[in-house]
Amino acid sequence: MPFFQPDDDPGPDFAGLVRRLGLQPETPGSDVATRLAITHATTVVAIRYIDGVVMAGDRRATSGNIISHRAIEKVFPADRHSGVAIAGAAGPAMEMVKLFQLQLEHYEKVEGTSLSLEGKANQLGQMVRNNLPAAMQGLAVVPIFAGFDIRRSVGRLFQYDITGGRYEESNFATSGSGGSLAGSVVKMGFREGLSSDDAVDLAITALFEAADEDSATGGPDMVRGIYPVIATIAEDGFTRISDSVIAQRFTGLLETLTARQVGMNRVPETSSETKVARS
Repeated sequence: MPFFQPDDDPGPDFAGLVRRLGLQPETPGSDVATRLAITHATTVVAIRYIDGVVMAGDRRATSGNIISHRAIEKVFPADRHSGVAIAGAAGPAMEMVKLFQLQLEHYEKVEGTSLSLEGKANQLGQMVRNNLPAAMQGLAVVPIFAGFDIRRSVGRLFQYDITGGRYEESNFATSGSGGSLAGSVVKMGFREGLSSDDAVDLAITALFEAADEDSATGGPDMVRGIYPVIATIAEDGFTRISDSVIAQRFTGLLETLTARQVGMNRVPETSSETKVARS
């Protein structure tokens, strides 16, 4: 910093002085995500079923075209009867989930009762809105919130945009790079009155098909024993399904898809071959 003589008053405006002396740092010409390798969580899904909601997320996190983590978790309990699935910049997303959990716990301790499900959804929307300046720099967080509404005795789910806009969905919600692919699978397979098992199978299929088309979405890793995080939220609370159960479901899905592919690859007999075989 320069020195000033007693008769050379720099003035009270420090920022103006810095600009006048040419000491103002250069403004970056690109956002944070372009200059730094930011870890991103990818595809998450939530599906309503007859007794509540199923939430699922793959385990892959990417930094550009590099797989930065193979076993990241993207589905978390918010409290006993609700959960959050994250997509977007992993660091801010995980910090947001921790703060959200703390706020819900604090509210319940102070008020002596839990916040309503809509109140929780609104609170998370405000947190997403507060992250907007970071989102404009490439650190966007776009979660899914879902839970069991005790007052209505029904599962409900909510989507958000980067401005904090909150939108309740009727049947399912997706987010992340493979969200549209997973959503198409769920849309084709969803029906009213799904059982818990059917909803879990549908979520597994959606993540598998998304991973087949989207390189940022991770499929089941049989070698390392890494499978998507899947949880149900019903009247009895948030329950994470064990990896062993998910592995069995994926094995059944792969057997079905393999049998279907074999049937598609089978070459039909020509008419001449059929006549020779019969003779």
